[in-house]
Amino acid sequence: MGTTDDAAGGEFFFNPTTGEVEQGKVSPWTTRMGPYPTRAAAQEALALARTRSEAWDAEDRRWHEGG
Repeated sequence: MGTTDDAAGGEFFFNPTTGEVEQGKVSPWTTRMGPYPTRAAAQEALALARTRSEAWDAEDRRWHEGG
């Protein structure tokens, strides 16, 4: 379930510099990840990026090892 902010619509961004979720384009593009449809999705942005990077790194290792 979303928060009341989610019901109001708009976009959510994660700011990795501050570790905060922002509604709308509050920070410069260089310090925001998104947009995300909900506050919860934005809050998970860094963890999702980390998980994807780890998967891509593992895939690269397999490719370089010929497998």
